Amino acid sequence: MKAMVLAAGLGTRLRPLTDDRPKALVEVAGRTLLEITLVRLRAFGIREVIVNVHHFADMVLEYLKKHDQFGMRVEVSREEALLDTGGGLKKAAWFFQEGPRHDQPFILHNVDVLSTMNLQQMVECHNRNQALATLAVQDRETSRYLLFDGQHRLCGRQTGRDPKAEIVRPAQQTQARAFSGIHVISPQLLTRMTEEGAFSIIDCYLRLAAHGETILAFRADEYYWRDLGQPDNIRQATEDVVKNPLLLS
Repeated sequence: MKAMVLAAGLGTRLRPLTDDRPKALVEVAGRTLLEITLVRLRAFGIREVIVNVHHFADMVLEYLKKHDQFGMRVEVSREEALLDTGGGLKKAAWFFQEGPRHDQPFILHNVDVLSTMNLQQMVECHNRNQALATLAVQDRETSRYLLFDGQHRLCGRQTGRDPKAEIVRPAQQTQARAFSGIHVISPQLLTRMTEEGAFSIIDCYLRLAAHGETILAFRADEYYWRDLGQPDNIRQATEDVVKNPLLLS
C-alpha cells in the first residue's frame, strides 16, 4: 500500500508554535508530527508516501533529507496555493496511479492527529465492503458531524447539534459521528473527483454518496485519538505520551 500525509495547512490554530515552522514539524514529546505519522505508517508496512507541503515547505524538504526519509520513499507535492484536502489529493493523484500497485487502496492521513487506530482492521473493513472510501469515525463531541445510515454508509453532515442537517442520501435513521482524519481510499475515487481547484474531500464524498457510492464509516471508539491542531492539545498529548509511551510506538 501507499499513503498520503496531509501536511500543507498553515497551522493557524497552532500559533505561536507555527510562527517559525510548519505544523508538520511541531513536536510532541520530542518527536515531530510528521515523524510520528510516517513511523506509524511504516510500522503498518507502508514504504511509499507522498506529503503535501505549502507553509515553510523548504523546511519539510530539508527535514526529510536530514532523516533519510525515515527509510521510506517519500515524495513531496508542493502547493503554491493551498488546495484543501480534496484538491491536495487530486494534485497528488499521479503518485497512486503509477507502478504495479496502482489498483490497491491507499491511506490518507492528517499530519495533525495522534491515534493508535488499527489500520489493518480498517483496510480489511474497506476491502470487505468494497467501499470507495472508508472514514475512521468516533462517537465524541465535535463542531461538525458526518451522518451515517444503519449500514454505516455516509448520508449527510451536520454542524454541531444544529437540527437542520444536510442529507444527501435517504435514511430512516442517522448516526452522527466525528471524523478522525484517517481514510482508506480506493483508487477509483481519483477519477471521480470532478471538483477543481481547492476543495474539501468531504464535499466530494457527499456528492458521490448522493449518487449511490459507498462511503463507509469505520468505528474507532476503542482507540486513543487526539487532534493536535491547537497548543493545548499538543501539551495534553505530550502528557499522555509521558504516561503511556506506547502511544508513539
